[in-house]
Amino acid sequence: MKVVAIESYVVKLRPPEAYLGARPTSAKADEYYVRPPWRSLYADRFETLIVRVTCDDGTIGWGEALAPVAPEIAQAVVDRLVAPVLIGRDPRRVRPLWGTLTGLMRERGHLGGHQADALAAVDIALWDLAGKAYGVPVHALLGGAYRDEIPTYVSGLPRPTDGERAELAREWVSKGVRAIKLHLGHGVDTDLATFDAVRAAHPDVRVAVDAHWAYDLSDALRLGHGLDDRGAWFLEAPLVPEDIVAHRELAAALRTPVAIGEALRHRFEFRAWLEARAVDLCQPDVGRTGITEAMAIAELSAAHHIPVAPHHSVGLGVAVAAGLHVSAAIEAMPAFEFQPTTMTVANRVLTSPLIGGPVGFALPQSPGLGVEVDPATLQEEE
Repeated sequence: MKVVAIESYVVKLRPPEAYLGARPTSAKADEYYVRPPWRSLYADRFETLIVRVTCDDGTIGWGEALAPVAPEIAQAVVDRLVAPVLIGRDPRRVRPLWGTLTGLMRERGHLGGHQADALAAVDIALWDLAGKAYGVPVHALLGGAYRDEIPTYVSGLPRPTDGERAELAREWVSKGVRAIKLHLGHGVDTDLATFDAVRAAHPDVRVAVDAHWAYDLSDALRLGHGLDDRGAWFLEAPLVPEDIVAHRELAAALRTPVAIGEALRHRFEFRAWLEARAVDLCQPDVGRTGITEAMAIAELSAAHHIPVAPHHSVGLGVAVAAGLHVSAAIEAMPAFEFQPTTMTVANRVLTSPLIGGPVGFALPQSPGLGVEVDPATLQEEE
């Protein structure tokens, strides 16, 4: 079994509702923009990179990178650097190939960033191929599933006022949801008021806060202590993503677990956080790490007695499927992130939709990832 072709597709799809709410009125249509107080660039469309790896026997493996902004960069890495190395290789040797691919630009300082995103897409496709070759789902190749259903939490209540967020939270609660994450960072008092409004939706609902790296240490401590008093589930991304020391101080001061991971790409980055005791909940995104590295991160986290809740934001159906297999194969895995807005778009690229919802997904049983992509859907939408 040999790889004979690697094809990459930049995909940009319009959602029925903007991710995390409407763009600022000052932003021009179809241009990237910033949503203050958050620093990151966002897009009106769901942007991603999907990779198809074809073997000499006709078997196809699908992969996807989390590339919500300028997926053309990750595509160039796949096409120019990765694809020529993979041609002629046996795709079933996934871990040896991972060592080869991560070594291509490692000594030049490119183990992370766009390079890692591109490698993640290819790695996911190789695991899909390996599962199909052996006739088993990917989670079986990873050593077996710890659970028959992957629990999820609802991420985001994209409404402009606390009253509207609370109403949406009540709608989710009526559907069985008991875990919600808020996308905040709008100021300590404002965030705590939003938390209180949403927490009132049900006495048993767990509420987490994603602060989108917005705070300095003093305000993060104020927010964290307020969340301690309220019994929050976790506090995600409270400080700038490179400040391990401040996160360590914050984690030591709070009862609320500090969650970190979407900005990190590999085990060596996570090791620094784990050894510093700067993180209480690891959140690798499989669309940025790949399956091979996600499992290495999970094992490293387990050695430090830290649970892993894989992150997911705007990745489409292939990335969701990869995250589900990884989530199934991790022992200490409290929940996988479920983005309602994303799921309205994610299935559009698949021949058959992923069936699951705000409470959980059934364990995939088909060989490989258990999803197939319809190439006709991989067209940029005007």
